[in-house]
Amino acid sequence: MDSIAEIFELQGKNRWTVARTTAKERTEKLLRLRKAIVKRQQEFYDAVWQDFHKPKTEAWLSEVFPTLQEIDYAINHLPEWMEDKDGSWSFIFPLNRSRIHFEPKGRVLIMSPWNYPFLLFISPIVAAIAAGNVVIAKPSHKTPRVSDFLESLIESVFDKSEIAVVQGAGAEIGDRLLELPFDHVFFTGSPKVGAHVAELAAKIHAGVTLELGGKSPVVVLRDAKIDDAAKKIAWGKCLNAGQTCIAPDYLLCPQSLVQSLAAAIQKNIQKMYGDSDAERRHSENFVHIVDRKAAERHKALVDDALSRGATLFFGGDFSAEDLENRYSPATILTDVTAEMDIMKSEIFGPILPILAYESLDDAIGFIQARPKPLALYVFGKNQKQIDAIVSGTSSGSTCINHCILQIENLSVPFGGVGMSGTGNYHGFYGFKTFSHERNIMEQGGFDSMNVFYPPYHGREDKGLRAKIQRFAKKFLGFKP
Repeated sequence: MDSIAEIFELQGKNRWTVARTTAKERTEKLLRLRKAIVKRQQEFYDAVWQDFHKPKTEAWLSEVFPTLQEIDYAINHLPEWMEDKDGSWSFIFPLNRSRIHFEPKGRVLIMSPWNYPFLLFISPIVAAIAAGNVVIAKPSHKTPRVSDFLESLIESVFDKSEIAVVQGAGAEIGDRLLELPFDHVFFTGSPKVGAHVAELAAKIHAGVTLELGGKSPVVVLRDAKIDDAAKKIAWGKCLNAGQTCIAPDYLLCPQSLVQSLAAAIQKNIQKMYGDSDAERRHSENFVHIVDRKAAERHKALVDDALSRGATLFFGGDFSAEDLENRYSPATILTDVTAEMDIMKSEIFGPILPILAYESLDDAIGFIQARPKPLALYVFGKNQKQIDAIVSGTSSGSTCINHCILQIENLSVPFGGVGMSGTGNYHGFYGFKTFSHERNIMEQGGFDSMNVFYPPYHGREDKGLRAKIQRFAKKFLGFKP
């Protein structure tokens, strides 16, 4: 295996060749990648099942299908994206032409997480290819079988001088990679690690995109359709066993609806994954937790909440066998308060705390008092109240009357804000993330600067300034 430094140097020699590729050449690369994914997708399904029990249908729906969508969208739009965009006319340089030229950032580092190990690895690579970069990509060591598959997949399509996969423990290999002068670093993971990545990236003056997470709230309004909301919340919370960066983390619900909504969510969980604890434990549709440490953390969060007065409405029975099998039961807690540990960090598991609110202002204030989440969900019909929540809060994305689906539209950006992330991607926004928007001006036939070159002459200079100011005010509406 080549060393990291050797791969970096190899890609450095090739970066300008890759940068000059045409839309047709980049499209051919994406088509080769797409063909390899379709041909070898069963290998991924087998690997992700072994790593943490993700069923084939869910793996296809949440990882393979959106990845293929990303590739197809890039192929269909790449020529348009790569075209130079004209800038506006400048009154002081009337014959000069300005344009925006999208050029590759160069050498890119992509570090992906374990929770969606295929989608969140391949998707940014697609954007980097579209933009004409060379890439070193590091998958998570927590999903070793998927990471081995990803390395094999990429090596079957690309030479290491263009895209290379580097494996290893995050803290060790990640820090070594960040000693190299990459032009851009794209990281998906926790806010804590993201801050460390940003600090190291700053030392090499690399651009940074951080796709992080946070506690994404769900606000249920009094006029919400309870059965409909419950089905969608149950699915969003239990998708990938809650190990989703935009999963509903906690629920803000009117006091009068807490019991009926909790019961409806329980009903839908049982319908999807099994009526009894035993059925859900052995369900082929319910994803397991990535490692025992994470499952033990889930148990500790539930135990702490119960010890401080929360009510166990559903689930919550962690057996020694469950922890050994990396299984966290779907759980609903009511009577939850802000002081409990479960409300102090992202849960990243199938546990739903429900907090009651008296007024909508109270719910909005609760969200405002916490770090900006990656996603925010609202269920209800009152448009005035929905608008009040949107205008009174900030989040990376928002979805009204559903969960998770906002990530699927490639015509709009996906990313965080504040502690939940920096920058965005998907579709054109991914191409833009991995591109430098270069300002290019071409001098026209007449150089109006001729009247501004030194030496300056007091009276003549003053008269010229006055004429320019009158012109700007009359024709452009402002006085420079």
